[in-house]
Amino acid sequence: MPETLTPELDQQAIALIRGFAMDAPLHAKSGHQGTAMALAPLAHVLYSRVMRHNPADPAWADRDRFILSNGHASILQYSLLYLAGYGLELPDIKAFRQWGSATPGHPEVGHTAGIEVTTGPLGQGFANAVGMALAERHLRSQFGAEVMQHHTFVLAGDGCLMEGVSHEAASLAGHQGLGNLVCVYDDNHITIDGDTALTYSDDVAGRFQAYGWHVEHLGEIADHCDALEDALLRAKAVTDRPSLLILRSHIGAPSPDLTDRHEAHGNPFTAELVARTKAVMGIPDEPFWAPKELVEAYRMHCAGRGAAAQGEWQQRFDAAGVDAARWHALWSSSGLPGWEDALPKFEQGEKIATRVAIEKAFNASLQGVPGLLAGAADLTGNTGTKLAGQVASTAEVPAGRQVYYGVREHGMGSAMVGMALHGGVLPAGGTFFVFLDYMRPPVRLAALSGAKVVFVFTHDSVGVGEDGPTHQPVEHIATLRAIPGLQVIRPADGNETVAAWQAAVEHAGPTALVLSRQNLTVCTDGTAVVTGAGVVLDTDYPQVVLLATGSEVSLCVEAAAQLQQAGVAVRVVSMPSWDRFLAQPAAYRADVLPAGVPVLSVEAATTFGWARWADDSIGIDRFGASAPGNVVMEQLGINVANVVARATALAENKG
Repeated sequence: MPETLTPELDQQAIALIRGFAMDAPLHAKSGHQGTAMALAPLAHVLYSRVMRHNPADPAWADRDRFILSNGHASILQYSLLYLAGYGLELPDIKAFRQWGSATPGHPEVGHTAGIEVTTGPLGQGFANAVGMALAERHLRSQFGAEVMQHHTFVLAGDGCLMEGVSHEAASLAGHQGLGNLVCVYDDNHITIDGDTALTYSDDVAGRFQAYGWHVEHLGEIADHCDALEDALLRAKAVTDRPSLLILRSHIGAPSPDLTDRHEAHGNPFTAELVARTKAVMGIPDEPFWAPKELVEAYRMHCAGRGAAAQGEWQQRFDAAGVDAARWHALWSSSGLPGWEDALPKFEQGEKIATRVAIEKAFNASLQGVPGLLAGAADLTGNTGTKLAGQVASTAEVPAGRQVYYGVREHGMGSAMVGMALHGGVLPAGGTFFVFLDYMRPPVRLAALSGAKVVFVFTHDSVGVGEDGPTHQPVEHIATLRAIPGLQVIRPADGNETVAAWQAAVEHAGPTALVLSRQNLTVCTDGTAVVTGAGVVLDTDYPQVVLLATGSEVSLCVEAAAQLQQAGVAVRVVSMPSWDRFLAQPAAYRADVLPAGVPVLSVEAATTFGWARWADDSIGIDRFGASAPGNVVMEQLGINVANVVARATALAENKG
């Protein structure tokens, strides 16, 4: 199998990609053809010459990863997946951006074979690529280059590099010396509003050099396959730092009307403009031109290269004698058989902050969950993400399981999504809950893409205390619960925290753990996490149910004792996870929250959403205040006396 296609097939393939880039948006009455047209030669060279990938096995562990950070140019990637033989056919290309199609408006991982991450929000894919490179380097340190050695290639545009997350991620990548990361910056000088000169005068090369990247100006080679291949191979040869290749492209090329025009970005070409461009390219003016001989030759070429590369890797892998159970645990981001037996248990009445309990759970899992990589955004010791006896992951010590992300919450979250989607690791990253605001995009994208990430949020309420309302999250847990596909757990004590960690490891997607700064009295056996909610304290014929999460469960247990003495029969229910509770059969939910018994919810956060479960709610529908945490809780009504008074009134009114 030749390493390259013939020059004639090269040019036909590029023409096909550019034709699809015009035809599909026109057919869909959408836009974003210009970037795909300009980058057609680059994408062709990547898929047919440079990247190690196998269309017959898109999930091959040691494949090169490709990320289209400027995901609005998705037709570019779909065209290559079609040509290379990843399963897309002409009807899929024609169904671009239509309901139920395999070619949605932006690439979606798990939806279309060959897509590595879900991109669209600019800059996210770039930061995901940093995480993928981190994951590959860590695995290479574990198994050696014979088993794991590949590159992550990412295409990014002006918009990606304007977004703040790119600054955080690029800084992290340079500091880590990720020589397995290659970014091609599509320097086309165009945004939707017009020329980038309107808003953008950064010295991009200087910026990335300052971050510690290898930077190369490629100049005007966007249409020259051999020169593009040489540049990519030079970047691959740089092993001590990530590479940025600055490619001066011309959006909309080779259109005789809209090359280098911002109109080529967001708006579709008209049929007349498409015809004029196809005439310049020398291809028929017919929609979705795809010569059978070209497609067959391209697919045979990619299949041959891919089978050979994977076959050679398989021989090396077999010779390495990799432990099968450990390999499976790594790539499923799960534990070895019986790993949960090592998890700690806490005695009733013991006092421990749930942020401390998660650290004990992490450390008990170091052997049993071999993929665990934990870290934080400059809050490692504060968030329970410090791994005992583990060294930092650095360029010099890539095997380290402790990842220091620095004060880069957004970059950390996005990198962790990339790590998870790369596979082979289970990233857990911590920060204070209020800083969810700095990393919400990757949390949402983790849920959208099903990335198995553990987000550790601590200092979860106004109990933070003296730092005041800027650091006291009140609305944050409600916003997390609104994200589809995100498992959210706010454990009541140490035992529920351990159970929450086990649930996160066993869960297929992302999990947010919402944990306390302050010590909490152990009052559960942890089993409520399994079903999302469970009875902690009961009576034969309850007159009222106290329904709580997190630190407020032990508060409700205290209040229940006073209510019982006053003759009010009380059931206390811990509900650490709304989504897990909703997944239970209706009969179980009715057993926990019986019809006809009034429910009072208690949570040191906004009451928004609690009407779904409760007849009355104690919460905090305002911002907090600066004072000792116990004082703030008391002043804002999160106290035993208020629970007793409100529960008594609820029971009496119902009666």
